Amino acid sequence: MTRTISGSGDHVVIVGGGLAGLCAGLHLLGAGKQVTILERNDHVGGRVGVYDFDDYQIDNGATVLTMPNLITEALAAVGADADSTTPPLRILPLAPAYHARFSDGSDIDVYSDTNAMFAEIEKKCGTEDARSYLTMRQWLADLFEVEYPTMMDESFDSPLDLLSSPRALLRFLMLGGFGKLGRKVAKFIDDERLVRLFTFQALYAGVAPAKALAAYGAIPYMDTCLGVFYPEGGMRTIAASMADAFTTAGGQLELHADVARIEYDGKRARAAVTADGREFGCDALILTVDFGSIAPLLDKRRSRKLRASPSAVVLHGTIPVRVSDEWAAPAHHTIDFGAAWATTFEELTASRGRGRLMSDPSLLVTRPAVTDPGLRIERAGVTYEPLSVLAPCPNLVCAPLEWGALTDAYVRELLDELERRGYTGISTEYVVDHVDTPQTWLDKGMLAGTPFSASHLFRQTGPFRTRNLVPSKENVVLAGCGTTPGVGVPTVLISGKLAAERIVGRQVRGRSKISALEPLN
Repeated sequence: MTRTISGSGDHVVIVGGGLAGLCAGLHLLGAGKQVTILERNDHVGGRVGVYDFDDYQIDNGATVLTMPNLITEALAAVGADADSTTPPLRILPLAPAYHARFSDGSDIDVYSDTNAMFAEIEKKCGTEDARSYLTMRQWLADLFEVEYPTMMDESFDSPLDLLSSPRALLRFLMLGGFGKLGRKVAKFIDDERLVRLFTFQALYAGVAPAKALAAYGAIPYMDTCLGVFYPEGGMRTIAASMADAFTTAGGQLELHADVARIEYDGKRARAAVTADGREFGCDALILTVDFGSIAPLLDKRRSRKLRASPSAVVLHGTIPVRVSDEWAAPAHHTIDFGAAWATTFEELTASRGRGRLMSDPSLLVTRPAVTDPGLRIERAGVTYEPLSVLAPCPNLVCAPLEWGALTDAYVRELLDELERRGYTGISTEYVVDHVDTPQTWLDKGMLAGTPFSASHLFRQTGPFRTRNLVPSKENVVLAGCGTTPGVGVPTVLISGKLAAERIVGRQVRGRSKISALEPLN
């Protein structure tokens, strides 16, 4: 049975208008609570927000969406749906989900559809690997089927909670969930390129595939089997749609509300106070603030000492379509792998002070207008498209680099490398309007300068991860990527739902039934 806060929780204040906060707010409104969301920026979204430039907007964070049913479930909590919000939510499946390029000149497209992926692997890797893919896919599905209801869509009060579903735990053990992801996948398939495609997602959890628990096979399953999607208008549309449903249902949304402190009466939060002196009283409080800056709001000197995930350098800008259309594949997401693999993860995840920039980078190139041509920009008769380039890098604890002095040179190095790899014209025609680095993430209060929060080491996973019910407070709940169940767009949505449950119990849902056997598209 889910433990809840003490007291009524009639009026809930949520600090942070990202996806976790919005999801929690919608479920609480649906359960009859009065809810106020306080967001410090001029727009909602948090890590799935927006950067505004003179003639275009671009997503400022996550570009990969899986399990969109979690969004529609949150909207349904207040009687809304994808068509009833402003803007409406038009979610488009990506096929392929990724286009992968390798240093030997080969490429593989990743499809969520079983038959399409089988055909692609058979064509690029041979029939034996294609058949092995089917076996591996079933293993990933079985693993997800066990994990989702018992480990992902569930709050924990103790590691002993794992014993509440002994049959599921036994099944998890039989599937090798406590083994290592890289080793397990390599037992199914021989082609190193395929091993990369079904294990690189461990980096989302902040762990090298060779060290990640096989349990994190749930991430490549969501990524490569349930499908990758993109909302028309950009990822930012998700937050805008959810915010509209929230306010339409009677929720109070306050922008430019930077919460400076929480007023406590003993162990109970009684009000959130903004930097400009406004006070918002509450019966219960949900904090979605990053763990890098949450301690003062919990009336603590410091938070639990956590190992942070690797960070990233992200370039945002525009490029003429006449240039980008000459590249090899017009894919929404292109993963451009370097030749190095194990070395790359050693560089990104090294212990304190020993990290370094990738010597042979693997990069994510995102072209959202390939899926949504409405995002293209016209300038003096020339058509441009938005373009983002993500390069994983160590966080500031692993590598305390001086990004203020380093950024320009590293951007040039990345673009020159992409030019060498066949992205002709990117080094001269790409107009970079914004660069995020570990320093910019740190300036936003993010743990160790990473947008990926606490790493999913074993000691920071499942029942060992920072719990969403704050033990030292009677009416404070946590949500977001630092707590249960973890990092990523689908998981922070689950996190918001779980936070709402800590206040009102299971009446917030209708638990969604996620099938591990069929892709959502």
